[in-house]
Amino acid sequence: FRSLAPDARLNPHRSLLGTGNYDVNVIMAALQGLGLAAVWWDKRRPLERLALGQIVGFILNVPSGVSLGAVSLPLRRQHWLAVRRLCGTYYNLDSKLEAPAPIGGDAELRSFLRDFLSRGLCEVFLVVPKAVEEAGAWLNPE
Repeated sequence: FRSLAPDARLNPHRSLLGTGNYDVNVIMAALQGLGLAAVWWDKRRPLERLALGQIVGFILNVPSGVSLGAVSLPLRRQHWLAVRRLCGTYYNLDSKLEAPAPIGGDAELRSFLRDFLSRGLCEVFLVVPKAVEEAGAWLNPE
């Protein structure tokens, strides 16, 4: 991954301020190294088409406010967060939270995703095993 994240001052794969927010190429390369793939979710599709049993997790790129200490600035930037299921419950693993936040089961997950997608400027990636990606098995038939 060194080629995607060199120690150079200017790195095309992260924000100009060097505060992280790596682009999707870094995420895809990291997942590929684990035998996984990130599949972009077309928001025009209904979320009921997700084959949740085939999906390892979700990565969302969402708008996020910028603050300096307690002062909120009138700026927006994109932020990555992950969602993963453990023992039948989905959890929001956003690093801005103090602890993982339980979302609930399948219906609550779809509602959670629908809420983020309705805000606009949000992208959802499905994390699936490589074989699931190749077979298109992350999508239920219509």
